[in-house]
Amino acid sequence: MDRTDSRILALLQADADRPVAEIASEVGLSPTPCWRRIQKLKAAGVIERTVALVDPQSVGFGLHVFVGIEARDHSPDWLAQFTDTVSPMPEVMEIFRMAGEMDYLLRVAVRDMAHFDDFYRRLIAAVPLKNVTSNFAMERVKFTTAYPSG
Repeated sequence: MDRTDSRILALLQADADRPVAEIASEVGLSPTPCWRRIQKLKAAGVIERTVALVDPQSVGFGLHVFVGIEARDHSPDWLAQFTDTVSPMPEVMEIFRMAGEMDYLLRVAVRDMAHFDDFYRRLIAAVPLKNVTSNFAMERVKFTTAYPSG
């Protein structure tokens, strides 16, 4: 990946709906070579997929909760059960395996406290956990999906 690819990625991360001709013009290419580069970035897995970013408040999921989990054990069986149970839960936006005091960190989006309570009850009933800590976001100060270029 060279500097031109990085510039293309930066433009696509800002607005993936931009026409290829516009992107090509900004990076100093004609449309066909620019389109080919984009296709190569997709084929290489650099561009995983193109999605629409939705405002959580507008769709009724304005409460964000960061749930820290300490595992009861660290066996492959427990991890498989945890992953198989938690991954399909629609409220779970991201799952991170952590280093430090907690083993896993979930980013959860819910409608309100009652919705979170329902989620929490399903979580603790489904998987044996040592400890669960929930932190509620009061305000989203910064949000981006764009990674820094180069």
